[in-house]
Amino acid sequence: MPLFSLSPLVLHLYKESSLTGWEIAGFAFGLVAILGEAIADRQLERFRSNPQNRGAVYRDGLWRVSRPPNYFFEWLYWWAYVIMGVGMPCGVVTLLGPVLMLLFLFKLTGIPYTEQQALSSRGDAYREYQKATPIFLPWFPQKTER
Repeated sequence: MPLFSLSPLVLHLYKESSLTGWEIAGFAFGLVAILGEAIADRQLERFRSNPQNRGAVYRDGLWRVSRPPNYFFEWLYWWAYVIMGVGMPCGVVTLLGPVLMLLFLFKLTGIPYTEQQALSSRGDAYREYQKATPIFLPWFPQKTER
């Protein structure tokens, strides 16, 4: 989608000759987001690779504090562009990235589809997970009986 390319484009067009502290901070922030997404994906992959877990709901690791954490980290990644754009002319345009990603995750694709699929395939076990686990933003899980 062309709108998503505006955040990195602004950074490219208004790049100074030397690295700024904001760019270094944004780069580090982006690395943390990529690492978080990779960890969440790996945790789920490892859980699903065990045949005994077929049809079960993964409720440990990062998946214990967010559903789904990989989407949260994907959204967090777009904030790296915002951090790098601080002080740049047109830097406010970088806000389009996280705003659009949130819109896509909550309204167009992502979370509604994922939740619907999980409810269809895992039923009441997933409903319990929904009650216990915060949607999107990581937070402490609610106490529920498993």
